[in-house]
Amino acid sequence: MLRHAIAPIRRYTKASHDVVQHPRLNSDAKILLLYVQGLPEGSYEKPLSAHAERLGIKGRAYQKVKQLLTTCGYLHEWRHQNERGRWVTDQLLTNVHLTTEEAAAVRDGDVPSTHMRTVGDPAPQVVGDSPSGDNNREENTPHPPPVTQVEAEAEADEERAVAEGVLLSLRQSRRELHLGESEARTLSTIAADWLRRGISPADLRYALTSALPPNGVRSAVGFLRHRLTVKMPQERALVPRRPEGPPQTDRVPRPLITCEGPGHEHVFRPLGDETQCGHCRQEAAWKTHLAKYPPRGPVPATGTS
Repeated sequence: MLRHAIAPIRRYTKASHDVVQHPRLNSDAKILLLYVQGLPEGSYEKPLSAHAERLGIKGRAYQKVKQLLTTCGYLHEWRHQNERGRWVTDQLLTNVHLTTEEAAAVRDGDVPSTHMRTVGDPAPQVVGDSPSGDNNREENTPHPPPVTQVEAEAEADEERAVAEGVLLSLRQSRRELHLGESEARTLSTIAADWLRRGISPADLRYALTSALPPNGVRSAVGFLRHRLTVKMPQERALVPRRPEGPPQTDRVPRPLITCEGPGHEHVFRPLGDETQCGHCRQEAAWKTHLAKYPPRGPVPATGTS
C-alpha cells in the first residue's frame, strides 16, 4: 500500500486516534463526530439529526449512529421541561469518552473544555486535551478500551443490523422473498449467527436466494426461517497455538551432506535417510541390474560423478 499525505494548514479538524481507530464506531459515526467537532461557532443550536441529514445519514442509519455514539460514551442526552413547560432534549457530543457523571459536569460547567461552550472560569485540567505528566487517564491512551458487556451488545446489534439489511435486499433478487421491516428484524437474530460463524453477507444472500422451490415460495418469512435454521453453518473451531514455538512443517529443507558414492567428493540434500545422491544410487542400481542380467550386446557406457 502506498500513502501520500500533506498536512493541511487551514480548514482542518484535529482528530484523535481513539476516535479514528475506534473498533466499535462505524464510518458514519466517525464522520458525524468529526463533522460536528469542526463546525464554526453558531452552528451548535441545530440538533444532531440535522447535521446527520446534511451528511446523508438518515432513518435507521442515523438511529444506529446515535446508539453507537451513546454506547461508546461520545453522545449524551438529557430530556427536561423548559420554562414554558415544553419537553426539550439537550445533547452533548464530545470527542473523548465521558461517563454519565463527567458529561453532566461538562453540561453544568464544572469541567471546562476548549472544544465545547461551557459556563465558568477556566480550570487547569482541560477535557479533551492531551494530558501531561503522570496524570494520564485510561480514556486518553492510544490503546482501545477493553471489551465490556455494553460494547459486546453494541457489536451484536451491528451484526443484526447488517443481517437485517441482507434480508431486506433479497427482494431485489427474487420478488417472492419480499420482507417487511418488522419481518426482517425478527429474522435478523438468526441471520446474525451466520455472520458470527464467518459467513460473509454476500454468501448469506446467495444461500437464501439459490435453489428455490420450483413451485415458488408461498410464505417468505416461513421459508427463510426454515432455511436459516436448517442450513446454519458449523461454528468455526479455534485451533490452540503451541506455546513451544513456531509450528513444525515438513517443508523445512534438510541440510546438505556429503555423498558416500564413488567419484569426486560432492554434496546433496537428502529427502530421507539416504547416504548417496540420486545419480550415484541410479548408477549403483544400473550396475546391479547388469550383474544379474548381462546384456547380449555391447554394454552402454555410464558416466561417473
